[in-house]
Amino acid sequence: RTVLTNKYLWYIALSNAFVYMVRYGCLDWAPTILTERGINIKDAGWAYFAYEMAAIPGTLVCGWLSDHVFKGKRALPTIIFMSIVALFITIYWQCLDDINIVLICLIAIGFFIYGPVMLIGVQALDLAPKNAAGTAAGLTGFMGYVLGTALLANIVIGYVAQHAGWNWTFLLLVGSCIISILFMLLTYKTEKNN
Repeated sequence: RTVLTNKYLWYIALSNAFVYMVRYGCLDWAPTILTERGINIKDAGWAYFAYEMAAIPGTLVCGWLSDHVFKGKRALPTIIFMSIVALFITIYWQCLDDINIVLICLIAIGFFIYGPVMLIGVQALDLAPKNAAGTAAGLTGFMGYVLGTALLANIVIGYVAQHAGWNWTFLLLVGSCIISILFMLLTYKTEKNN
């Protein structure tokens, strides 16, 4: 009950859905996008691998910044990282024919997207009472995986790519970054005051 009536937990859970849409929208569709553009499957596979490997240092850097630079605040580093993700998605979209730029962009997206994935989970724990921490984490996880991944990243992006093309798909990904930022902004002032 404490979790379900906490509007800030709902804001970060909805933000998480759009973060996951971007995370899996970029990751799962990269091989398809790249091979359709004539990039060989081996290079597309390396891009996929590099995206995932960049998550390790990205998560550590984001966590360290959140703890030490932002003094335990989670919203602002999430907003900054998602803004950078939107920038690299835009560059990726505009440079699809250059595998080197695409690879750099996918590494950057992987580096910056996993910080918000981690911080939203931590922020859920920060916002919930200790006796509801598991429920809060469950809410954000559910929204990320069910709404963000299963519905938005897999079904919606697939539908948009098939019926409207990759340009609209990239617009959808950038829009998802913006929506995640807007939901996170709704928690920023409260977090700043606590």
